[in-house]
Amino acid sequence: MVIEIPEENLVFRFSRSGGPGGQNVNKVSTRVTVFFDVARCKRYSDGQKKRILKRLATRADKRGVVRVVCQRHRTQKANREGAVERLRELVREALKKRRVRKKTKVPAYAREKRLAEKKRRSRLKKQRTEKDFGD
Repeated sequence: MVIEIPEENLVFRFSRSGGPGGQNVNKVSTRVTVFFDVARCKRYSDGQKKRILKRLATRADKRGVVRVVCQRHRTQKANREGAVERLRELVREALKKRRVRKKTKVPAYAREKRLAEKKRRSRLKKQRTEKDFGD
């Protein structure tokens, strides 16, 4: 499934990356944070928006804006592309319909096996406590 996110619903913010990298890290803002305004996006239906916000709740704020950060690459352009691709992947996963799990009964043989094992353990423990003083 190909996910298209309209450019007008994305806001990019750039900042300095952390970690090793020497002078490049200290002077170039290569870290990219992309904000996707799900609530205002006209591309998705209300049901799809709800599903996206529910599944990406840890990345979304109260206004319905999803945040993704990328600082893996050394260039701003590569991080920008990486952040958008990650966002697409997250939205794709959020929109997938998941199958409902069917409840199943415990098979009779499994129930019988469990009870038989309980009885065996019970007899074993009982044998340990019975004392025969031989009067």
